[in-house]
Amino acid sequence: MSPFPLIRAMRPHQWVKNIFVLAALAFGEAQAPGLVLRAAYAFGAFCLAASAVYLLNDVVDVEKDRAHPEKRHRPIAAGELSIPVALVACLVCALGGLFMARLAGFVENGEAWHVTVVLGCYMLLNLAYSLRLKRVVLLDAFCIAGGFLFRVKAGALAVGVIVSPWLFLCTLFLSLFLALCKRRAESDLLGEERGAHRRILEDYTPAFLDQMVTLLAACTIIGYSMYTVSAQGEGTFGPENRLFWTVPFVVFGLGRYLLLVQTRQGGGSPTRVLLGGDLTFLGNGVAWLVAILWLRMQA
Repeated sequence: MSPFPLIRAMRPHQWVKNIFVLAALAFGEAQAPGLVLRAAYAFGAFCLAASAVYLLNDVVDVEKDRAHPEKRHRPIAAGELSIPVALVACLVCALGGLFMARLAGFVENGEAWHVTVVLGCYMLLNLAYSLRLKRVVLLDAFCIAGGFLFRVKAGALAVGVIVSPWLFLCTLFLSLFLALCKRRAESDLLGEERGAHRRILEDYTPAFLDQMVTLLAACTIIGYSMYTVSAQGEGTFGPENRLFWTVPFVVFGLGRYLLLVQTRQGGGSPTRVLLGGDLTFLGNGVAWLVAILWLRMQA
């Protein structure tokens, strides 16, 4: 049997979302070189856990996916990967993720198991999401946001730093923004048949989604801006609010993403945009990252 259907079902291209695990390295006050390895273990743990979640979700939704114009091409829905093999792979990924999370434990602070606990909570949340919560309006988006918050928390525990509350709020607003942008794109793609494919889309009206994504974009900008001028922001990046000058990159990035959503150019998939679906958006993101790393080295 070819391994490629299994690899596709694990969706390694989605692992880019786990970059949130590394936020504590960039925005925290961690300095020890050895902590990079712990952060890498935490990143790997969430990659494996995310693949386990994707495999389980595809097994649960196999019949619905077969009727979906895009999801029907997924390996399980297309019959390229059997359900028993997918479930075994799901279990292996979950156990592998927990093992790597244990390696990421910050022993010096007596928190050896904390990353593992956070990863376990992440997987339980996604299990509940796959089985029930994704059918509840707004709660489905908050479950997705919870997954990103768990990523940031696990990364902070791995390197032994305390993340600013403003950064957690910014992560919450940004992940909600991305989740509802995806719902907006799905609604446009499926049109009048959206309720037949996913009943929850009937309750997400285009007007409501447009209002929410605009509100969340504004909240994300405010949260990030407040972090740049906070005491922790100055402690990490130096005095004189130098980090504040990266705010325009964030405003431009969110505005560009909104444009992609409204013009149906891949804005429903953050991964597709990040991996080169829109070079303008990608270039802005790279410029922001370079600015962050430069300021971090200058501090």
